[in-house]
Amino acid sequence: MPAIKSVETILVQLPTRREHKWTGLTEPIGRYLLTRITDDSGHVGWGEAPALKDWGGEYGRYFGESTLIVRTIIQNYLAPAIVGIELGNFVDLHARMDAVIKGYPYAKAAVEFAVYDLTGRWLGIPAHVLLGGRARAAIAVTHSIGLLSLEDAAKEAAQVVSEGIKTLKIKVGVDSRRDIAVVRAVRAAVGEDTQLCMDANEGYKTPGEAIAVFRALEDQRIQYFEQPVMGIERLAKVARAISAPVMADESAWNAHDAVQIAQADAAQIVSIYTTKAGGLYKAMEVGAVCRAAGLVCNVNGSVETGVGNLANIQLAAASPAVTLSCVVPVSTPAEAQHGQIGGIYYRDDLLVEPMRLIDGAIEVPAGPGMGIDVDPKKIETYRVRD
Repeated sequence: MPAIKSVETILVQLPTRREHKWTGLTEPIGRYLLTRITDDSGHVGWGEAPALKDWGGEYGRYFGESTLIVRTIIQNYLAPAIVGIELGNFVDLHARMDAVIKGYPYAKAAVEFAVYDLTGRWLGIPAHVLLGGRARAAIAVTHSIGLLSLEDAAKEAAQVVSEGIKTLKIKVGVDSRRDIAVVRAVRAAVGEDTQLCMDANEGYKTPGEAIAVFRALEDQRIQYFEQPVMGIERLAKVARAISAPVMADESAWNAHDAVQIAQADAAQIVSIYTTKAGGLYKAMEVGAVCRAAGLVCNVNGSVETGVGNLANIQLAAASPAVTLSCVVPVSTPAEAQHGQIGGIYYRDDLLVEPMRLIDGAIEVPAGPGMGIDVDPKKIETYRVRD
């Protein structure tokens, strides 16, 4: 049986289509760390850590991982610990990574993605089969509207909806008056048939402020209010006071967090990441807890390149709990971009072919491993050399 032989890391920077920001973010998206794992037969699998130093959990419970930190963790701790593991043994993979160093889920996810990709390619099956099978054949896409001006937000929303996207997430949490105005501007631009969601990224200072903003927008038919404040207990206060569901994101990293959220009735929705839990294996555990507790889920992320986004799609395809539209990119190389912007955050990508968007949903790729090949030429083009 093939075994892991080597682990490499590569820093890349994709050019963005426009600036994409949310509350608390101080660095550009797209400067991420790739992993390339080779087995003793010469086969290769790819992973990614979309690490951001500004992204973490509530009250320091989880903390930002920069690309420099992730690279250090992988090279000095994880890689030596996993060399020699047989492909397909994900229990041993996680046990060894957790034994050699605590925490650092983004670093561990980047390694694990590459092992899933490599294992699937060895067996000739998609990664979602390794996760238990395909629960759905297409993943509905939610397009994220960053912290733009009212005019730019409305213009982008209208174009995205014209391209077939049916759900929009609007970044808020900076200024209450601006937030109310931008949601109203987007609703006016897209009409009544489009689903609108709000994401404050813990931006409101108090539950009372968040509740007041929502109540001012109650006539706008908000599908859910994502992480309006910091803290599971404070989320619960908002959830009890408003009519729309609350989604937990920064408060929900792993399966234990999901248990606490369910016990506190803090949210009706949990946003699952492939990375926050430390990889696909543990993200599936989050989905299983949520499903047992009656919480519905989507898959969200950190605007990954196509390498990491393939893991998003495989998770969303496999997890029965993921019934909502997912905030994932539509990874599209420059050659396949012809003015469309729905789900597109970069001017190029690292895949040999684009993800297929049909009627607002990404068709789950059926190829082995993560489903679409990585383009080595694009990786060299966007490689950052120290």
